[in-house]
Amino acid sequence: MAKLTKRLIDSLVKRDADYFEWDDELPGFGVRVWPSGKKTYVAQYRAGKQTRRFKVGTHGALTVEEARKQAKAVLGDVARGEDPQLDRATRRKSLTVKDLCEIYFEAADKGLIFGKRGKPKKSSTLYVDKGRANRHIIPLLGNKLVQDLTTADAVKMMRDVTVGKTATDEKTGKVRGRAIVTGGAGTASQSVTLLSAILTYAASEGIIQQNVARGIKKPAVGKRTRRLDAEEYRALGEALDAADDELWQGVVGTRLFLLTGFRLSEIAGLMWSEVDEGGSCFRLDDSKEDASVRPVGRPVFEALAKVPRRAGNPYVLPGPRSEDGHYTSLDEAIGRLTARAGLEGVTSHTLRHSYASVAGDLGFTEITIAALLGHAAGNVTQRYIHHLDSVLIAAANKVSAEVYRMLTGKTATVIDLPRRA
Repeated sequence: MAKLTKRLIDSLVKRDADYFEWDDELPGFGVRVWPSGKKTYVAQYRAGKQTRRFKVGTHGALTVEEARKQAKAVLGDVARGEDPQLDRATRRKSLTVKDLCEIYFEAADKGLIFGKRGKPKKSSTLYVDKGRANRHIIPLLGNKLVQDLTTADAVKMMRDVTVGKTATDEKTGKVRGRAIVTGGAGTASQSVTLLSAILTYAASEGIIQQNVARGIKKPAVGKRTRRLDAEEYRALGEALDAADDELWQGVVGTRLFLLTGFRLSEIAGLMWSEVDEGGSCFRLDDSKEDASVRPVGRPVFEALAKVPRRAGNPYVLPGPRSEDGHYTSLDEAIGRLTARAGLEGVTSHTLRHSYASVAGDLGFTEITIAALLGHAAGNVTQRYIHHLDSVLIAAANKVSAEVYRMLTGKTATVIDLPRRA
């Protein structure tokens, strides 16, 4: 026995059977090493004549000190005559889907739920996930016991979302804010995917034996081909120029979104520290899930030059009521501006697809367009940005200049960079 440390635990090798390593500083606190190599922290105690082991968490998700602190709390409950393992089992039997969603997002907020490339889900992704859970999963399944949830329940939820049972249009507490929830096949597919992720987490925590939403056949979502033509771009440009009653963050955010083709969350959460005008790119923060270096055209920097900076706020689009937060209503602003322009069937995805289509019209290859959009398939941007940076910057210049021309009827300044040898 020795005091458990990260170095000691990392050095423990897997064997044919599971085994324990105990801490000599806190009796009852230990780590269990499984034949697979997985290591879990436990708190072991006596309840009457029985020995119980309370799973504290997984090594890696928890540090040794975090696990020791939680184990100390568990063993403290035992000293007061409680039985934490029995209490946990009883609680799990009465856990509802709504309770599970709260537990899942609490863990996600602590960085314990991982997304792309094994990194914790970023705040913008969690914001969307929470909205999806609150608008679809909880209204339809929230009161059901997690232990009683069946595949049929998950399928019924998916069908109800598809036909619009959770659709709503209501005001929010934000300035000019409205929550417009339409449902449909795409939303249904995303909702069941999120439910499956939540249930996978529940299974990993021992709350349920299996994920009943795994493997469900999702509704086919038709390929969205709607794009803006030159006249629609011009109408939207005029709407942006005339939008005096719209918050400036919504107008500027929409303009940046149109000129870059970036993801909505990337524009809404853009920080001044990520803007590298000298390098003709945005260096999206490494702490974010979709961290990358992205080429940006000259018209984007010209638009940014007119944006006021709020002292103490790191965001390009600061929240109107927040000292240090960012603007969170960009999607709603885009909806109002496209409606003002008289455009129908236009969503944020339509505008992103339109940017890609303009790039295609200009003759750029799929791999170049993927890099401009920041698609993760094959790590396109990360893999090629250092080798094709001048080519990608030139491409970003040309595409944003063409979008700018269609929006304003004016010609933007474009700097063609030579191809590197």
